[in-house]
Amino acid sequence: MSRLSFEKRRGDLERSVQVRVSVTGAASVAGTPVLPAPDEDIHDAVLSHLQHLATTRGTAIRATIHDDAAGCLVPLEISPDGTTRVTGTPTRLPAAPGTVQPPRGVFGPPPVMGGAPTAGRIPATTKHRTVNYKKNKPSSGPESAPAPEPGPELVLGPEPTPEAAPQPDPEPIPPSRFDAIAEEMLAEAPAAETPDGAEAWTTALGRVGDAVRDGEVERAAELASRAVADASGVLGPRHPEVLHLRELCAYIAYLTGDPARAFDLSLDLARKRAESGDPATAYGNVRSAATAWRAVGDAEQALRMGRDLIEVWTALAAKPGPAAADPRPLESAHTRMTRLTARAAAADA
Repeated sequence: MSRLSFEKRRGDLERSVQVRVSVTGAASVAGTPVLPAPDEDIHDAVLSHLQHLATTRGTAIRATIHDDAAGCLVPLEISPDGTTRVTGTPTRLPAAPGTVQPPRGVFGPPPVMGGAPTAGRIPATTKHRTVNYKKNKPSSGPESAPAPEPGPELVLGPEPTPEAAPQPDPEPIPPSRFDAIAEEMLAEAPAAETPDGAEAWTTALGRVGDAVRDGEVERAAELASRAVADASGVLGPRHPEVLHLRELCAYIAYLTGDPARAFDLSLDLARKRAESGDPATAYGNVRSAATAWRAVGDAEQALRMGRDLIEVWTALAAKPGPAAADPRPLESAHTRMTRLTARAAAADA
């Protein structure tokens, strides 16, 4: 290989591909728009595009994800075999001046105004009350006034429309627990799950956060695992504080480039949260598991993980809660399973 070619390939590796995901769901990679397939999540489409670039170049590429929808900046490295790993700490994006968060509420129908419609035109879908005036002449005997003729119609305006029944506000969709943990690590005062675990959680999170910010993610993983072991011995393995600390372990595993461990921890947490009657947090754990699952490049391994994920996800969506109110991510997971099945079949051929 010539030195020029080597330098070009090294430059491709060192340069970070800029990726933008807008709050409207549009995305671009190095200025090129990314168009998702029908029912495909935009993040899946971006990841597939980056994996295609890495395969085409034959070398790992680095990308910086400007995710306006999530409000964070994430550095990634994508290998030709499809493996994806986070190469740094995700950071919060500052809000653009003068911007507002798009409303998520559901508004009722506009009020129906009374009054006469435009002359000569009456909407076909509007019922109107009419009054018929008849020109009647008094009878002067048996030889009187032909039968009276109908008079002109006078339109009084639309009939009152009954007010629509108030619709309940949709249940808010919780963020993935990875996002929640990242927010807690960036916060000045970390929050605890329970009063009796506040000190342990604050101390553990502070130490782990310091290690992550220093780039020592392996040390952060060790500190998080130690905190889980200590808390389990004091509070019990199913205590909310222990589950919270295990979420931290899952997030750190994802940062260290071990998506399989992050997936296993998150899915197990989803099962435990669902069993304890907390469907909102369970769905947050499912979404974290789905994030880790998308980072697994091996088709066979991803298929096995996907079957477990969809089993838990489907059971959660079958009951009232945010999983049932948010069906599109589960549809996207089914779509990815179809693509993985095709990839695995092609590899075996």
